[in-house]
Amino acid sequence: MPYDSITAARRQDLRVLVGLAAGIILFPAVVLHIAPLRHYVDIMVFVGIFSLVTLGLTLLMGYAGQVSLGQAAFFGLGAYVSAILTGRFGWPAWPAVLAGMTLTGLVAFLVGVPSLKLKGHYLAMATLGFGVIVYVVFNEEVSLTGGPSGMADIPGIAVGPWQMDTPLKYYYFVWFFVLVALAFSLNIIHSRVGRALRSIHGSEVAANAMGVPTASYKTRIFVVSAVYASMAGSLYTHYMTFLSPSSFDLFWSIKFLMMVVVGGMTSIWGALLGTCLLTYLSNEWLHMFHDFDVLVYGFILLLIIMFLPKGLIGVVRRT
Repeated sequence: MPYDSITAARRQDLRVLVGLAAGIILFPAVVLHIAPLRHYVDIMVFVGIFSLVTLGLTLLMGYAGQVSLGQAAFFGLGAYVSAILTGRFGWPAWPAVLAGMTLTGLVAFLVGVPSLKLKGHYLAMATLGFGVIVYVVFNEEVSLTGGPSGMADIPGIAVGPWQMDTPLKYYYFVWFFVLVALAFSLNIIHSRVGRALRSIHGSEVAANAMGVPTASYKTRIFVVSAVYASMAGSLYTHYMTFLSPSSFDLFWSIKFLMMVVVGGMTSIWGALLGTCLLTYLSNEWLHMFHDFDVLVYGFILLLIIMFLPKGLIGVVRRT
C-alpha cells in the first residue's frame, strides 16, 4: 500500500476515534434525561466490555486470518483469576487484574505455539477443545471457583479514592480502556506489523517467502487477543460481583465470533458495530425467545453471510 494511502487511512481512523470519544462522553448526558433510555448506560457498559474481546478477535481473525473458538475461555480466565485473588485472598483489584492478564497471556502463548501450526478447521477445533477444558475446570474446581453455583461477594474496583460503584461511573471507566485498546489496535494495523498480519491472511506461504516470520507474528497476535479478553473478563467480574461458569461456555465464544462477523471481520470499527448490535438485541429483544434465542442468532448470521458478506461496516462504507 502506498505511503500516502496509509497516512490517509491513519488520519481517517484518528478522526473516527476522536468522534467516538466525543460521543462516548456525551451519550449519558442525553439518555439519562429520558427515563425510558436510562438503562442504556448499563447496556453500554456491557458493549464496552465485550468490545475488548471482539477487538482482539478481529486482530486475530480479520487481520491475521486465524480462527479461534476459545475467546470465552480467555475471558473467563481473566474474570476468575481477578475474582479469586480479590474475593478469596484479599488482593487489591488492580494487582489482581494485572495478574489475570499475565497468566492469560502465558496460557495463550503455551496454547498458541502448538495450535497455530494448524490451519483452518483444525485450528478452530484445537481452540474449541481448549475452551471446553477451561469450562470444565471452572465447573469442577469448586473450592476455588464455586463450581456451578458460582462465586459471589466479589469486591468492586476503585481508581484512587473513587469507587466505581454506579453504572455511570463504570461506563466511563470501561470505555476509557476501550478507547485505549482502540488506539493501540489502530497503531498495530497501520504499522509494519499490521501489513505483515494482512500478508499472512492473504497467503502464509507467500508471506514466508517474503521473509515475514509468520509463526512469531501469529503467536504474538494470539497472545494480544487473549490479553484483551482477559482485561474484559476482569472488568466484567468487578462490575457483576458474581460469576458462574455458564458465562464462559462455548456459546459465548460463538457469540463473540458472531459479533465480529456481523460487524465485519476486516475492520476494527466493524467489531464495535457488531458488538453494539448483538448486545443490544440480546438485552432488549432476544431474551423473549428464551431457549430458542440460538436459532435467532443463527438466522442473523445466515442473513449477514448471504446479503452482507463484508458485514455492517461494508454498508457504512458504501453510504
